[in-house]
Amino acid sequence: MEVLTTVLETQNLMKLLRSQGKSIGFVPTMGALHHGHISLVQQAVNENDVVVSSIFVNPIQFNNPDDLEKYPRTFESDVEMLNQAGCNYIFYPTVSEMYPDKVTKSYEFGALEMVMEGAFRPGHFNGVAVVVHKLFDIVQPHKAYFGKKDYQQLAVIRMLVEMEKIPITIVAAETVREPSGLAMSSRNMRLSETDREKAAQISKTLSWVKSQKGLLSIKELEEMALSRLKPDFNPEYFQIVNAFTLQPVNSWTDAPKLVACVAAHIGGVRLIDNLEL
Repeated sequence: MEVLTTVLETQNLMKLLRSQGKSIGFVPTMGALHHGHISLVQQAVNENDVVVSSIFVNPIQFNNPDDLEKYPRTFESDVEMLNQAGCNYIFYPTVSEMYPDKVTKSYEFGALEMVMEGAFRPGHFNGVAVVVHKLFDIVQPHKAYFGKKDYQQLAVIRMLVEMEKIPITIVAAETVREPSGLAMSSRNMRLSETDREKAAQISKTLSWVKSQKGLLSIKELEEMALSRLKPDFNPEYFQIVNAFTLQPVNSWTDAPKLVACVAAHIGGVRLIDNLEL
């Protein structure tokens, strides 16, 4: 496995591999890897000739400077995990390498970016879109792999690919969970042992909501779900939405497919999760 640090060497190598007829799978990450990331890499290994993973903590998608500063950075262990998973190349650029000039690019995702994560983290999805588009341009993969845990982000990336007519297949993988049900996340390593145990209540609440589908109204379920998360959590939202547009719904028949999404703080750590209903 080789670590690449510059845009130019990465672009040149990827062009060479494509000219040789190699299929390229890409797993973008911000490091602090866990088994959820590795499952994406393993899927990419099974489906492509060459697998590239990027490790880049993208500063322009953090609207909270403290969150950026506290984001875990575990490069050495990340390299070991990627190597064992069969990854061929790591793209590991500096901030100045990715953004040599001031970022002025702006994307509009309409109603998709106005709800949930977009409402609570203004500018977040523009930062995500900027870095993902830039990474796609550098790596030029045939397939790119993302987990469903970041459900809204996945929807934004799919819209980005469609808007910009990027010739890439987006592959969505199911959320990987800890034995307790807690969705695997790089932020989990910031949880105390006690808070980590309590955090499993998020997935339990989602499962409970799914079991009550159709028995109670949408509004009743959302309110009851929030009450189940208190007082251990400081929840930002719990919403049942259209799985395609991510817009709120009022009844179980408002959309062909629904998803319950949640964001909540515990012990100073912000966690998100979702469950397709």
